[in-house]
This record gives sequence, C-alpha cells and structure tokens, in this order.
Amino acid sequence: EILSGLVGSEMCIRDSILQIHGLRKHFGGNEVLKSIDLSIAPGELVFIIGPSGSGKSTLLRCCNRLEEPDGGSITVDGEDLLSPRTNLNLLRQRVGMVFQQFNLYPHLRVLSNVTLALRKVRGLSAAEADRAGLAALERVGLAHKARAYPGELSGGQQQRAAIARALALEPKIMLFDEPTSALDPELVSEVLQVMQELKKTGVTMVVVSHEMRFARDAADRIVFMEHGVVVEQGSPAQILAAPPGSRARDFMTDALH
Repeated sequence: EILSGLVGSEMCIRDSILQIHGLRKHFGGNEVLKSIDLSIAPGELVFIIGPSGSGKSTLLRCCNRLEEPDGGSITVDGEDLLSPRTNLNLLRQRVGMVFQQFNLYPHLRVLSNVTLALRKVRGLSAAEADRAGLAALERVGLAHKARAYPGELSGGQQQRAAIARALALEPKIMLFDEPTSALDPELVSEVLQVMQELKKTGVTMVVVSHEMRFARDAADRIVFMEHGVVVEQGSPAQILAAPPGSRARDFMTDALH
C-alpha cells in the first residue's frame, strides 16, 4: 500500500533543489507537520494532495518562512533556509510563491506590480526592472496587459500576473498554494496552461491543488499527505495503479470522478 519506495533510485542520483528533513510544526497543541522528509529534483513538478487539514499549505509556507518551523531542516540549492544568518528577502527571491488570492496592488499597473520587488529588493534600475518584468509577463501571455490595472483583468489574468511577479525574480523553485481555487471554473484552464508551459521550460514547481486531472496529466510525482505526515508518493501512474485501499489512490480516484 505504501508507495514511498516507488520513487526509485533516480531521485538519489539527481541532485535535490529542495531538501526537507524532519520538518515539524505545531500550532498550540496541534501538531500540523510531523517530521516531514521530502526531496524535490531540479525541473520536477510535484503535486501535494490530501484532505483538508493534512498540513499541505503549512508545508509550503514553511519553505519560504511565512511559517516558522519548530524543528527539522530545509535547504534550497544547498543553502540552509533556517539558519539565523539567512536573509529572508534573498530567500524569498529564491523561493517564489503563488497564493490562492492574487495579492496584487490595485493602485499599481500590472507591470509595476511585477517589477516592485525587482526595484525595491533587488535594486534594479527602472529600465532593467521593466525589461525583466515584461519578459516575465510574456512568459505568461500577458505582455499586452502591462499597462492595465489589476481591476481591469479577469481573475485568471490576475493570477497569471501574480505568477509573472514571482517568475521575474528568477527563483530556484516555485511554490503554488491552491493557485486556481479562487477562480471561476472557466478561468482555471488558462492558469494551468501557464503552469504546463513553465514545466516545459524546466521550472521546478511544488503545487498544492485539488486539480486532480492536471496532477494526473502533468505531475512528475504526487505526494499524499494525511494528518501531518507523507503517507504515500509516486508517479501519477504508480498512484493510480496502486491496489484499492491505498489512501492516495482512493483520494485521487474520488476527485477524478
């Protein structure tokens, strides 16, 4: 039933861009993450699935220190993210994050939203930041909306702008926390299409989502969490081929119907 052993030797051979070991987090008396171990290879698209309250979003938020872990270690590209010497501004350039809500500044044009961190955090000139911002908007199919305000965009376009904002910083890894859950159903596909294109260009992504068809078709690996632990993991084919009673298989099968 447990598919953890099915990841295979390939993960041992390929260097990990994100390495999580013994990660723990509790809120009061509630232990949300219970000694999580997880490795993400460069260019991998990993889906984290599981029932509500299993710790999926908390795991992502620990990976860019929006939540402070209570134990364990996290390294990105060999850098210890939990070291007291870690510069959080630099860390969040290396670990991009896309949230359920788009978090765009409504009073700023789309390009200004995308370039704000490039100018304020990275210190680029306005011209340099605009070049990088336009390139990021081009990657998500929104260069023609650079001068628009967020309120003039659809929800799907706003989420694509939020993805461009993270991409502009050239992160080592992108984290997506339910990126389509705030969208009307007809707008979901345009965001998933952008994520599919990013995968083709080698962007490393960890995605928490209930879009099981996308997980089945696009993920390299599916990680199933329950009660704060990683219960099973494997390729979509391995998960779906598992015997009935496998919790990850049952969860995916139910969601696909």
